[in-house]
Amino acid sequence: MNLLFVTSTRIGDAVLSTGLLDHLIRRHAGVRVTVACGAAAAPLFAALPGLERVLPMDKRPGLAHWVQLWLATATQRWDVVVDLRGSALAWLLRADTRHVWRKPSGEAHRVVQLARVLGLDAPPAPRVWLEPAHHAAARRIVPDGDAVLALGPSTSWPGKQWPLERFATLAQRLTARDGLLPDARIAVFAAADERAATAPLLAALPRERTIDAIGAGGLLEIAAALQRCRFYIGNDSGLMHLAAASGVPTLGLFGPSDDRHYAPWGAQGAVARTPLSYAELVARRRADPAERLMDTLDVERVHEAASALGRRCGLERVPSLRLAQGSA
Repeated sequence: MNLLFVTSTRIGDAVLSTGLLDHLIRRHAGVRVTVACGAAAAPLFAALPGLERVLPMDKRPGLAHWVQLWLATATQRWDVVVDLRGSALAWLLRADTRHVWRKPSGEAHRVVQLARVLGLDAPPAPRVWLEPAHHAAARRIVPDGDAVLALGPSTSWPGKQWPLERFATLAQRLTARDGLLPDARIAVFAAADERAATAPLLAALPRERTIDAIGAGGLLEIAAALQRCRFYIGNDSGLMHLAAASGVPTLGLFGPSDDRHYAPWGAQGAVARTPLSYAELVARRRADPAERLMDTLDVERVHEAASALGRRCGLERVPSLRLAQGSA
């Protein structure tokens, strides 16, 4: 069976679509998969079972990117085409079955919305496909030792950025002797081009317990490294969704983005959001696009949410990587 799977340009949305792809692979033994997605998200699918090829697709003037994708796929007959971009592409290809995204209404999470494209009642959870090489790289990024608190302080635009000094204060409270993760190491994750913006956080953390994971690897190496962490806290971003899909207890920080649709998915995910609602912050952004929209989210509110999630996930039972090497 030949499957064409067209998913998002953005990393976070592409991660959320992986559960749907996993469902199709499990349902159709021996399926041959072609994935079309944004270039930034393309590495996410490198270890996908049954992968034939990945077609990186980024927006170009007019419809040039869609024409390019059609030229790359039109010569083949497809058993199934899944288009999560809601384009006309599926109807221009020779295909036996087509599943095309239609913009939904209501407040359902994005994972639930995606499941409806295939008519699934039980939404399949996002996942990450890894190989031994990714785990080997992860051991270099996050070496064996005490438990690790992972931080994701970056985001795609400044309005979603929680202040770095609050990340530092929170991390030190959570890793204090009486904290949720006593004496834990603190790993800071960000893309290589975000180092300058993230450097003040590294400088504010205790050097002897800090792991600099900025630009430390590709998406799959970072996913494997996140699996070696005990807990993740970060802004609403693709990295946050990658952490949740990797099975790490994940606390997402929300303000001017809608956690009803984009909260970390799964039983080990939770949200700390600003006292102001999403709608109120959208209105503020329209009035002043430069306003910092996460400033009303204080450290105490995030600490309470982290502590509640930590207790729910039983973090105190597995204190270090010396005792649990489940990602090896």
